[in-house]
Amino acid sequence: MACRVINKRRHEGLQQLSSFAEAGRTFLGPVKSSKFIIDEEYHESVLISSTIRLLESLDLTSTVGQLLMETVQAQNNTYRTGTNTLLFLIGAWSSAAEECLHLGVPISIIVSVMLEGLNSCSEEVLSLQVPVHNIFDHIDNAKTFSACEIFSVSFCPFLQIPSDKGLLQKEHDLIDVASQSLTICNFSGRPVKSPKLFKPQAQVETDKNTSQISQTLKNSLLTTTSCRNSILIHSRHFDRTDNDQWIRKPDGFVEQHGAATSINDKCNDLVELAVGLSHGDQSSMKLVEEAVRLQYQNVYIRQGNCTMPFSFDISRIFTCCVPGLPETFSCVCPGYITLVSKSSTTLIKELQNQPIRVVLFEGDLTENYCHLGFNRSTNIKTVLESIKIQEDSSEEMWANHVLQVLIQFNVNLVLAQGNISEHLIEKCIPNKRLVIGSVNGNVMQAFAEASGAVQVAYITQVSEDCVGNGVYMTFWRSFPLNVVGRDNRIAILLETEGINLVTALLTSPISAQMQTKEDRFWTCAYRLYYALKEQKVFLGGGAVEFLCLSHLQILEEQSLKKGKQTCSGWLHNTSSWLASSLALYRPTVLKCLANGWHKYLSTLIYNTTNYSSEFEASAFIQHHLQNATDSGSPLSYIMSEYRKPNSGVFNSGISNTPEHIPRVYDIVTPKIEAWRRALDLVLLVLQTDSEIITGLGHTQIKSQESEGFLSL
Repeated sequence: MACRVINKRRHEGLQQLSSFAEAGRTFLGPVKSSKFIIDEEYHESVLISSTIRLLESLDLTSTVGQLLMETVQAQNNTYRTGTNTLLFLIGAWSSAAEECLHLGVPISIIVSVMLEGLNSCSEEVLSLQVPVHNIFDHIDNAKTFSACEIFSVSFCPFLQIPSDKGLLQKEHDLIDVASQSLTICNFSGRPVKSPKLFKPQAQVETDKNTSQISQTLKNSLLTTTSCRNSILIHSRHFDRTDNDQWIRKPDGFVEQHGAATSINDKCNDLVELAVGLSHGDQSSMKLVEEAVRLQYQNVYIRQGNCTMPFSFDISRIFTCCVPGLPETFSCVCPGYITLVSKSSTTLIKELQNQPIRVVLFEGDLTENYCHLGFNRSTNIKTVLESIKIQEDSSEEMWANHVLQVLIQFNVNLVLAQGNISEHLIEKCIPNKRLVIGSVNGNVMQAFAEASGAVQVAYITQVSEDCVGNGVYMTFWRSFPLNVVGRDNRIAILLETEGINLVTALLTSPISAQMQTKEDRFWTCAYRLYYALKEQKVFLGGGAVEFLCLSHLQILEEQSLKKGKQTCSGWLHNTSSWLASSLALYRPTVLKCLANGWHKYLSTLIYNTTNYSSEFEASAFIQHHLQNATDSGSPLSYIMSEYRKPNSGVFNSGISNTPEHIPRVYDIVTPKIEAWRRALDLVLLVLQTDSEIITGLGHTQIKSQESEGFLSL
């Protein structure tokens, strides 16, 4: 996937980081070029488009590879997003650190200035924050959802960017499966289209049949854009106009008064927020959006009136993957969807549409299961177990005992968090008992809350007080019974009144793409989750990175102009040698750090396929960077470009009218943490390499041994 010459006389760890990062550069941006990972042993292939799946498929045996994997896993386990940005910046800043070493910059200066530069950027981009307030005020509280109501969506197997035509269509219109278009109409009536970063504005052509839009829809679209007034935080590094007054609010946002064009930015619409955070994957984000709506409706019904503020609980959202079905079967619905063996079809038909009783097991439901903390000796048997009272095996006796308990308490459904004995499953089906294993712990808790069941560890603990009531079982109504999923299984829906569960059923005719679809869904879900949790987002579309690039360029120019006295103020109580070194090398380090942002933006634009080469994309960035510098305030330049529908910068480019242009948003904390993790890893490898490359040994390597190849 990548091959690079490794010079053993230089910092090998930094070179390895750059090589690993090169393998994932196609994952950056809304248009991802997927990769096929082929298993050499089983000859199976998986389609991936994320960093975590890429690194899991590589043999990272080196120390640097292990550090890289741990860094990416830490980001993914915490935020479930930002790993593609993390990997790319690791590579870009590794090259920047190498360039600094090549120019003779001391390692201590590289570490100090890079950290200070990133901290300064992190403070500067706070001016691009947009508050997210009252996001659920636009949801119709009068609407209720039936238990089996679902929301379907059309998936395009490989692309995340729709075509250039945006068609406004009603929600009940049939979606043309053959077109595989991702242009979808949200429940509010607004069209959803993928944000194209830095793409020149394209004129949208609409069909004559769809050109006439009702005045009600127009008014709705105009109303939803009323939240697009901006709030600015003016940087201390920029010159302020005397006529402008900046007032800082208690929530940390800053409002501008007295300017010619005041900006009051906020987002208070769920549709706008979801579209802005979709980053080109509207199909997955639409499922997430409707999952949030279902969860909100469930809370509203449970509480009667939403006196308590609603909080999106992502732990009560689940996925069920069914490869082999068309993308049009993908949907979300209230309740719990799971896959069971097709042999249970007759049993489900008999039990559906009637309340059944349920028992919940918090561990395995097997003969030899012991809860945590109890270690049973494998080579010791009790007297009762050793005596063969009848020809049946001990497992047969145990299964019969379990079945008798289920019959005694009239239990027709058993859910277990762990594994289930196959012998028990085969015995229960003819007796009209369905046993399901490997159930998520949050699902178990939700059924316990809604049905009144109490989770138990052993079958001997089952009593009348532990049994839940009022669970309904039915086939997932959109699942054709003559079509089965993988392993000859079918999808069923389990629900009960008041249960706080929403399941997203993901389908694809391509089995190799199933993992990618699930990863994309969870990435969108966690983007929306953190946006609602933090109640703030960044203006996206590359605006944050562009501001960092402009800010570092200003700092570089200031360092060159102000000289030794100004630069020595960065570090207090330093020696004259360190102060002079900082003054000498700071512009160089800041420039190399800024080059990492420049590479990031250039690759981001090039991956959108709007430019024939990265050189052309880089020239486009440089053009706008020069315009921002000439304007005197890069922040004001960014905001002004956001207000221009035909500027080709920072907007999605899906409509020829400003009212129809959805903004692009980024989540705040995961993005900044990805930057910090990337730089921390680069500096760790840099300092570790410097400790290894010591003495005269590295200068005595033979010329024929000085170079090698690192292949991924």
